[in-house]
Amino acid sequence: MRAARLAALTFAAAAGVPVAAEIVLQTPVDCALGDACYIQQYVDHDPGPGASDYRCAPLSYDTHTGTDFALPTWRDMAEGVDVVAAAPGTVRGMRDGMQDKVYAPGDSARVAGRGCGNGVVVDHADGWSTQYCHLKRGSVTVRSGDRVAAGTVLGQIGMSGRADFPHLELILRKDDAPVDPFDPDGQITCGAPSDHTLWETPPAYRPGGLLDVGFSDAVPEYDAIKAGEAARAQLPVTAPALVVFGYAFGSQAGDEMHLRIDGPVGTVIEHVATLDRTQALLFRATGKRLRDAAWPAGQYRATVTMVRDGQEISVKTAELEVR
Repeated sequence: MRAARLAALTFAAAAGVPVAAEIVLQTPVDCALGDACYIQQYVDHDPGPGASDYRCAPLSYDTHTGTDFALPTWRDMAEGVDVVAAAPGTVRGMRDGMQDKVYAPGDSARVAGRGCGNGVVVDHADGWSTQYCHLKRGSVTVRSGDRVAAGTVLGQIGMSGRADFPHLELILRKDDAPVDPFDPDGQITCGAPSDHTLWETPPAYRPGGLLDVGFSDAVPEYDAIKAGEAARAQLPVTAPALVVFGYAFGSQAGDEMHLRIDGPVGTVIEHVATLDRTQALLFRATGKRLRDAAWPAGQYRATVTMVRDGQEISVKTAELEVR
């Protein structure tokens, strides 16, 4: 499998084919990248047991052959985000009806042979095809044999099959072998964009960052954060604690998450959490217990910043009313 994938990633360079002229892709999700959605993981270019995206960074996992367009929370998935055809073609196959559920080790039998979950395959001729995986149950709008234009709605982002967060996995293939649309000829320059891609408008590379920031009166459960249900907009003056959390993706060892709460009478708490490893998704939280009879009433502001190698890579804020 790995040999076939690596051969596909470099086939254009070996054959002298001007890949960019073969197929042009539009963004396959109807959401604002970098705001309402983001790219969680890219195609793995590492030939060994590790993982490396097309910029030689760890936004991938071993043998990953697609590009994952993700939503910050399960609530965003429930509200509905359309998946659209990245290029014109003919639907070659589809599946619907699989449950949207976080994949667990005991689920291997449930998804055997169906790791893509609910999905659609579109044939673009000349050996090119795109596959759209992990769609929401009941959302698929097309059937085999349908002709689609670029931008035709195929379904919605879900969490079906072998998935543990809501996302679309887009897999591009040439002659049934996967191709990275960000670096189709394999001419990677570490730390810099590829010289050419297969995108009509290449999505901006985001090296990791914050997905959500919020207040609570205790350290939230991780599932509540992932579901988008942890943040509070109001708390009583007698709340047992004021807690800020930051939910992020793509951390690297040595990254810092700066968490701060400011209130009506100044800074309530400020904390720096040093992240010790690469993680696809993570959260950190800090807070202060109520020591007096009540918190000062008024507006509070949380600021969470991710820092890498001394440079700010992401910042988000949240507001809280205490009364």
